[in-house]
Parts: sequence; structure tokens; C-alpha cells
Amino acid sequence: MLEKYLKQTEFTGWEDFKENYKLIIPENFNFGYDIVDEWAKKEPNKKALLWTNDQGECREFTFAEMKHHTDQTASYFQSLGIKKGDIVMAILKRRYEFWFTIIALHKIGAVIIPATHLLTKKDLVYRNNAADIKAIIAVGEEPIISHINDAMPESPSVEMLISVGEIVPEGWHDFHEGIENAAPFTSMLGVNRNDDPLIISFTSGTTGNPKMVLLDCLYPLGHIITAKYWHNLHEDSLHLTIADTGWLKAVWGKLYGQWIVGACVFVYDHEKFAPADMLAMIQKYRITSLCAPPTIFRFLIREDVTKYDLSSLEYCTIAGEALNPAVYEQFYKLTGIKLREGYGQSETTVSIFTSPWVEPKPGSMGLPSPHYDIDLLTNDGRSAEVGEQGQIIIRTDKNYPPGLFKGYYRNSELTYEAWHDNIYYTGDVAWRDEDGYFWFVGRADDVIKSSGYRIGPFEVESALMTHPAVVECAITGVPDDIRGQVVKATIILAKDYKDKAGDELVKEIQNHVKNVTAPYKYPRIVEFVDELPKTISGKIRRTEIREKDKK
Repeated sequence: MLEKYLKQTEFTGWEDFKENYKLIIPENFNFGYDIVDEWAKKEPNKKALLWTNDQGECREFTFAEMKHHTDQTASYFQSLGIKKGDIVMAILKRRYEFWFTIIALHKIGAVIIPATHLLTKKDLVYRNNAADIKAIIAVGEEPIISHINDAMPESPSVEMLISVGEIVPEGWHDFHEGIENAAPFTSMLGVNRNDDPLIISFTSGTTGNPKMVLLDCLYPLGHIITAKYWHNLHEDSLHLTIADTGWLKAVWGKLYGQWIVGACVFVYDHEKFAPADMLAMIQKYRITSLCAPPTIFRFLIREDVTKYDLSSLEYCTIAGEALNPAVYEQFYKLTGIKLREGYGQSETTVSIFTSPWVEPKPGSMGLPSPHYDIDLLTNDGRSAEVGEQGQIIIRTDKNYPPGLFKGYYRNSELTYEAWHDNIYYTGDVAWRDEDGYFWFVGRADDVIKSSGYRIGPFEVESALMTHPAVVECAITGVPDDIRGQVVKATIILAKDYKDKAGDELVKEIQNHVKNVTAPYKYPRIVEFVDELPKTISGKIRRTEIREKDKK
């Protein structure tokens, strides 16, 4: 399948890849027809999805079966009046019905908003009205149902609610009954243009209301690099990305690039993450490739990995937040696998990553993807020198790369703020070394300026995380009359250290940071807390800590 979309699929090394990676852009690309249905036609018995849950259920879907189910689902949606351009929210956790739903919506030209089951009434009302959502498809369980029902009186655009599961509340449609009784589907091949909307993703920003990231129908092609050249997948791969379908990470790792490559996607549908269970799944199903955020790997390395046969694992990648080198080293020691980091945003596909051809540098994001024209800009508009901090930007003067967002839906002001004069400003600060590797510093707003030094939160947090007392931490700047700002550490302590919280432990932690990183970066203020303020997606809200400190 790759041959249809790439001028060259195999490369001799990074230089060959950088020079010769080129996408072939088809007309009116539709992932449902051009990938799912094409695999069903070419290799109908090829495995597409292997799904299991924490109740012991297991289902496997070939591409032929996926075509059948997505056709039936598309026909059912049409019978309800969902059509091209309509906006549909899907709150489906890790249910296999998510794959039926998203592909069906692609086939009829509707727009999907993947959403987390953690949304409350307030979150739902905001999203429903901000995007004029027409339909909500959700897991039929509490408290999801109650939150949605409570939001309906303030959500005039929502015309229908569809339940996936055993509970079908009054006034809701039954998803499974609907697709079972649906009329045969007539293909709508050609329903969309390449620049038609495909997905709207509400970003969980650390300040303000979530923005609506608009992605077009070419977005899936941007994930060829994600799957083929970062995850290193092939047609015999069984790939596991640990992510709920409410986040874009799901389509990064559980759908688009993986199916274009022809890999099988593995899904473990669980209510509560348990590292031992995840290791057992890898052993039982012989997972070959794993992608997860650093937090997951931190939990995995605390388990007795020797109890599990992980010999099937060929490759592991990491994204979602910056990787602490200590996690890399411990995982490598336990498994012999080098974690390969990747960086991207809701607004992009993978933009900077550690490919199979290059040696990982623990803590580095890797090298810029040839798919994007990436640079680091200083505050005065220069390209940053080696070792100099700058904001990660993507230039779009030469071309618009598939996978880059179209803008923030219904907010031209925010779009222009982030993307103007043919430059998209990511808002993330990094520096590059003499080999061209990028190293994450932090969000532009989070960088601390103290006594003339620019200090990134991540580098101090990385140092802190190597102390056994620290389970989780956040670094922020506190205003200071002499230094401008001083570094503050807000720390959640490990259980064994909670009764030791006091001046002695503070001094020990400060000295530890001085020894691990540059002495000027140590936290002059240390606060021990039971929890850190976070967004709904789990990102630390440093702005909330700063505002609290100001008060």
C-alpha cells in the first residue's frame, strides 16, 4: 500500500531518507476507501485489529470484516440523517466500535471529534456549542450517560444520542441494533476533497479553554512517517500504542499510519492501568511494537520484568512528554531495547523523532522529520546556533505538508497568533546539539529567566526524578526582586519519604539537583504536595501553580 503514496519506501540511512522522502498526493484521498477498502480487496484475510479487554473477551477483525462493519455503520449513520460536513463527537474509550465509527464517518464525509470519557457536563456544553455538534456516540455507561444528558438542555445543536453498550437510555439510539438492521451501503467514493475537514480535536491547553484543531482529509498520510519510520512497523507487526481513543494519540498509534503500512493494531480495553497487566498482554499476544508516554514506562520498569517473556518486542517508542534519561537507561538495562523518542503536537504529525537509522541520545527528541521544514527561532528572529535555545517552528513558505493542521476552527485570531508569515510557532522551546539532535526545554511560557540564565523546567525535572524521594514534580518560576525569577519545585513524595518531609530533605534534594545538573538550576524553593494541578489529559498546569504563588 505504501508504494501508492511514496516515491521511495526503503532507504539506506538517515541521509537518504532526509534527501529522498517524498509523498505522492492523490486526488480526493479518503482513508476509508483508499486504505481500509483497498486492503479488504487486496488481502481480505489480513488482520487489521486484535481487541481484548480486562474481562477476558477477545475479538479479531480482518480488513474484509472491517470493511463490512464500517459500511454497515456508515449506512446506519446515513439513516439517522448524518451527512457530509456534520460534526459528530465520539466518546468510546477503547471499545472496538470506535474503529467502526471513525471509518464510517470518513466514508460519508462527516467530521469526527474524538473525546475522552472524563468530560463533565461543563466540558460537554462548551464543546457542543463551540463546534455545533450534531450527534454524540458514547459508551452506554455511567457517569458518561448522566453527564451527556445533563448537558443536553444547554446544547441546542445536538440532534441525536447513540449508545454503544448494554445500556440504551430513553431517547437514545441503539448503535448495535442500528448497524445490524442497516441497509446495504452504497460507496460514496469521491465524497470529499483533500482539504475538506476530517477531524476536530479539542486541545487540552495548560491555559484557557481548549482550542479546536482542524485537520483535513490528507492528515492520515502525514502519519506514514509515524508508523513506518518512527514506530518501524512492517506488515507482520502487532503494534500497541497505549492511549484512549479520546485523544489524538489514538489515531497516531492505533489507526492511520499503522493500517497504511499494513500492520495489525492491538487494543487492550481496560478500566484501570496496571503495569503488570500490560506486561502480561505483551507476553500473551506476542506484541512486536510498543508506544507509550514516559509515565507508562516509569511504571513498567518498577515491575519485576524478569517474570515476563518480552522476547516478541522488537521496538519501543515514546512520546507525549519529554523522556527522562533515567527511564531510558533502566528500560534498556531490563529489556535491551532502546527507547526512541518522538515529538509532535495535536497540530502536527510526528515532527522530530529518533529513527531506526540513528543512535538514540537519552533525553533527546531526535532529528527533525524531512516531512516538515523545521527550525529553531530565537526571540529576535534568528535561527538558533548550536547549543542556543529557540522556539520550534515549521516553515510553510515552500509547501503545505499533509498532517499539519488547517487552523483553529472558528478562531482566526488564535490561528494567526500561532501561524503567520508562513511560519507555524509551536510554542515549545528546544536547543540542538552539534549532531543536529533536538533537546526539549519547555513551553515558551514556562521557561524561567533567573539572573540572566534561561532555565527549562524539563531539565530540572529530569534531575529531580533521579532522586528516590520524588514520584512526580513540576518546576516553575517565582518572581524575585534580585534574580527576576527563582526556580521552585513542587514535589509529590514517594510513600517511604512522606514522613521525612522537612528542611533536611529539602536540602538533600537541592544538593542532588546541583550535582546532577548545573548548580544555578537548583530549586531555591521546594514545596511538598499530595497532587499536582493537571489538565483533563494529564498535562501539568504550571500556570495554576504560578498563579497560586502570586496570590
